[in-house]
Amino acid sequence: MQRGLWKSVAAIACTLVLALTLQGCGTTGNALTPYVDALGGFKFLYPVGWVQVKVASGPTVVFHDLIEETENVSVVVNPVPDGQTLESLGTPSEVGYKLSKTAIAPPESGRVAELVNAEAREANGKTYYLLEYEVQLPGQRRHNLASVAVSRGKLFTFNVSTPERRWAKAGDLLNRVVRSFSVD
Repeated sequence: MQRGLWKSVAAIACTLVLALTLQGCGTTGNALTPYVDALGGFKFLYPVGWVQVKVASGPTVVFHDLIEETENVSVVVNPVPDGQTLESLGTPSEVGYKLSKTAIAPPESGRVAELVNAEAREANGKTYYLLEYEVQLPGQRRHNLASVAVSRGKLFTFNVSTPERRWAKAGDLLNRVVRSFSVD
């Protein structure tokens, strides 16, 4: 009888471990994992179950969901002239509009981006612009969030993107992710 009981306990434990492992996949859970780039000077949280992928050119770092692979976070770092601040680049709406035309939906990309919200926030003595976009691509709609900051002569753009069909389910979690982004 004892042997059968232990087999049942072991089976339940295995099922529980598997369920907890898969919880992060598909962005259904609320657990977040920290990512820190001490040399790059930034950090953020991303959903459990997402994996880092290497990109030959473009973003400094990219993570995407294991199940919904087009759901992702990325960081792009560009130089800015000495003494440049985020505020000197423009208001949140102005920077959001420029970003939509140069990075999210550049000319001839086949994409159209609509800036639906732009706001500034202060955290630890730094200014961040939080931007929200609805993006139309050929054959699909997406929802993008971005956090933009200037630090150490660099413009940091943290982007979170998901298919529009997932926005209602994943939006709150992805808002937490974009607000977690910080620079040194």
